[in-house]
Amino acid sequence: MTFPTLQWLSRSPSVPARWDLRLVNWTMDHATIRARDCERLLGVLDWRPDSRLPQWRELAGRAFVVAVGVDDPAERAGLLGQGFGDALGNRIAFVELGTRLLVLKGANDAMPRRLAAGPVTLDLFHRDGWVGGRWLGLHPREFKLLWRLAETPGTRVSSARLLREVWRLEHLPETNSLAVHVSRLRAKLAIAGCDWLVRTHPEGGYRLVTSPKAEEMRAHCA
Repeated sequence: MTFPTLQWLSRSPSVPARWDLRLVNWTMDHATIRARDCERLLGVLDWRPDSRLPQWRELAGRAFVVAVGVDDPAERAGLLGQGFGDALGNRIAFVELGTRLLVLKGANDAMPRRLAAGPVTLDLFHRDGWVGGRWLGLHPREFKLLWRLAETPGTRVSSARLLREVWRLEHLPETNSLAVHVSRLRAKLAIAGCDWLVRTHPEGGYRLVTSPKAEEMRAHCA
């Protein structure tokens, strides 16, 4: 899956955890106002006094920029009046920040927030899945693994491909990290009554099964 790229417009390259969209696999490039060259890139303007860029008025493409850390309502209104896409207080969380940025870019439909994996609903911003209204409590890599399999249900995904796309590794490691994560994922799925969801493929790798009945029919036809 492709995740958005945005500019972190601040004196400091350090992004506070509450605004850090890298936690959900966005790319945040630190910029100190070369924004004229990237007018249509999403941007987050750090409005905290110690981190605010002195040349923020030179910012181009303001309609795609969200200012964060703006606690004064009058300042928020002023920034909106100057063409900024949004202005938010200091306590905004990255889940809401990401949603507002996607709305600005008109990309709400380009990158789905949710994806179905059989009876499990995967939520991209919460980095977790739920069944019957209960969260599974997935580890980030367990979530990415299940999301990747859910993108191509019923199709075998090789171990090498999973390591490349989920772990970002170009070679097979000496450890059995993939198998361990699959085992932990299945254990959490079992608690929700759907441990059948992730199957080991006879030729190696794994695939997502959409329902127990579909799996039974597949086995019968084989």
